[in-house]
Amino acid sequence: MTKLYNKREKARIRRKLRNNMTKAEAILWKKISRKQLLGYKFRRQYSINNYVIDFYCPKLRLAIEIDGDLHFTTQKIKKYDRNRQIYLESLDISFLRFENHELYNNIDGVIRTIESYILNN
Repeated sequence: MTKLYNKREKARIRRKLRNNMTKAEAILWKKISRKQLLGYKFRRQYSINNYVIDFYCPKLRLAIEIDGDLHFTTQKIKKYDRNRQIYLESLDISFLRFENHELYNNIDGVIRTIESYILNN
């Protein structure tokens, strides 16, 4: 069986992304790290097959992606994001997506959305 999760060949990319989090990612990580969110463990910059996800909770099979301005600039990036989400959902992984401005302006609302997902699934 092929290993899908945290492939060794993606370790350098994951480490680089963890060490260079965006401001929005850092805001969310501060709220969900160390099992602060209803006792669930989230991992940051977690890879599944060839994709790296901003945050992932293995127990919930929940991926959380934070989209900055770059995600809306080209059709190529939009297509990549769409294909990644379709692939992850095909593995029975749920997907929540937030934009940077939501984390900057309404972190409490973002946390409530994630908590609502957890409590209803």
